[in-house]
Amino acid sequence: MQSRLKIRNPGTEFRLVRGRVYFCAIFMLLLILSVLARIFYLQVIMHDHFTTLSQHNRVKIVPIPPIRGRMFSRDGVLLADNRPSFSLELVPEQVADMNSTIRQLTTLIPISAADITRFNEQVRKMRRFENVPLRFNLNEEEVARISSERHRLPGAEVVARLDRYYPLGADVAHVVGYVSMIDEAELERLDRSDYTGTVHTGKLGAEKAFEKLLHGHVGFQQVEVNAQGRVVRVLDRTAPMPGRNLYLTLDVSLQNLAVTALAGRKGAIVALDPQTGGVLAMVSTPSYDPNLFVNGISTVDYNALLNSKGIPLLNRALQGKYPPGSTVKPFLALAALNFGVRAVPDQTWCPGWYALKGSSHQYRDWKKGGHGHLNLTQAVAQSCDVFFYSLAQDLGIDRLHAAFDRFGFGRPTGIDIGGESKGLVPSRAWKQQALQQPWYPGETLIMGIGQGYLQATPAQLALATALMASRGRTPKPHLLSEARDVLTGRTVLRNEATVEATVSDVPDAHWQEVVLAMREVMHGPFGTARRSTQGAAYESAGKTGTAQVVGIAQNATYRAEELAEEFRDHALFIAFAPFDAPRIAVAIIIENGGSGSGMAAPIARKLFDHFLGVPPPTEAGPG
Repeated sequence: MQSRLKIRNPGTEFRLVRGRVYFCAIFMLLLILSVLARIFYLQVIMHDHFTTLSQHNRVKIVPIPPIRGRMFSRDGVLLADNRPSFSLELVPEQVADMNSTIRQLTTLIPISAADITRFNEQVRKMRRFENVPLRFNLNEEEVARISSERHRLPGAEVVARLDRYYPLGADVAHVVGYVSMIDEAELERLDRSDYTGTVHTGKLGAEKAFEKLLHGHVGFQQVEVNAQGRVVRVLDRTAPMPGRNLYLTLDVSLQNLAVTALAGRKGAIVALDPQTGGVLAMVSTPSYDPNLFVNGISTVDYNALLNSKGIPLLNRALQGKYPPGSTVKPFLALAALNFGVRAVPDQTWCPGWYALKGSSHQYRDWKKGGHGHLNLTQAVAQSCDVFFYSLAQDLGIDRLHAAFDRFGFGRPTGIDIGGESKGLVPSRAWKQQALQQPWYPGETLIMGIGQGYLQATPAQLALATALMASRGRTPKPHLLSEARDVLTGRTVLRNEATVEATVSDVPDAHWQEVVLAMREVMHGPFGTARRSTQGAAYESAGKTGTAQVVGIAQNATYRAEELAEEFRDHALFIAFAPFDAPRIAVAIIIENGGSGSGMAAPIARKLFDHFLGVPPPTEAGPG
């Protein structure tokens, strides 16, 4: 059988292959065209839509402000706290039309013109991606209204914050100070990276002085947000570091007693621990409510404070400058002993007046008939002006200046909250520079009784008294006792006051003679403050003072009842207790209060009794 051979047909195979190639080419072309069409649709037709989505559906870095540290007194009383609150905030870069957005918001919640003004000021100071508060302290209903319209208000957010709150209000305002909105100058000074998301900073007092300890460090979280600005998920989080809790040396119960004692009066009280320099009480009256300043004080409230005759914004304890009057006499007595100008037994005759040689002008004593013959101890106890006129004349202005300088007059005490005045200790050079006048002998005399150009703050008087009590070894006054970690409660900083001899090269015998004279003021038969110590279970040492506000003519008689209150004498008093082992030193000034023995000394007695845990007398001493 003959086998049949199968012969291939090239033409048929070519047509078959060509058809398949055409089909694949057409299919690929259609596929490419469909992809191009989709790209055109997405990139051109839907460009605006997807651009919007890409701008709003993205990853954001959101700052987490740290929780500000709280402040407590030495006895654990809360002085500065944080309270939760809601605020309405705007992110400028996310708001297309700010004015329109604010108008919409005003239809939802009350927003005052002052709120808008403050907001606009903050917008100019802060970066456009940072939240700027428009309204604080939203209630639940206001939060709900804004949340329901949130989709129509891009860039508007309700933010939960912790606002500063001062439970004791005006009683500790001049010590604790307050926080308020960060201003432009502070933005330049502060580390902006660490204050991202923070809108407050310390402005006065301990809040300002210890800002670095209280503030903490900012945290961040990386979040994905949708087109409405809502957080979809948290991608990463770095927790903030809270500020430290601070414990101050302040004794709140003593502070409250001092506030009560000065109620209705202009004045100041400063109490120190003579051994450590810790501030036990610091009161300035009248005062103000620091809570008014936290989120921006209203114009009405600020003008009321600014225009008040009592000047409540003035911290009299640190900034008030007063002639110290007779409270300086113990320090001049010590100078007299050190310079060898007087010995304790030396007698001086007091006829009730003193005159310079060749002058008919009489410098009068407070006691019209005079004190007769007195030694140094008696002169301090009875506050004899003539004795100290004579002493000042013998010392001379140069040694007087040196004596005051040794005890810290004329310069800041160095207290750790700052903000204090220097006061003034005049000298020949000062007068020539300030007034272009020479120094006159009569100015030396009145400086010997704490008058004339001499000015001191209550804090300086308290420190000088503490130095006398400690024999010149009281450290700088301070308020900060320690700082503790919020999370662990561990003490991370403790104020270890270094005791150094501030007033050195003074013989122990001289210290002893002067403090014994100050004890005579309180307990001697003729001491000017003896009535305030009746029935006391402990001994104390002190000095009364009365400072003239206006001059009295040579032949005129001072009658307080005939003068307007603002022209009456200031009442002053310095003291420490107990005498043998001093634990507290105080300086008190009552503006236009009259007699230091009658007005200020009884207050010191109350403070001593309370601090030392001694029951008050059944019959109050005269005051």
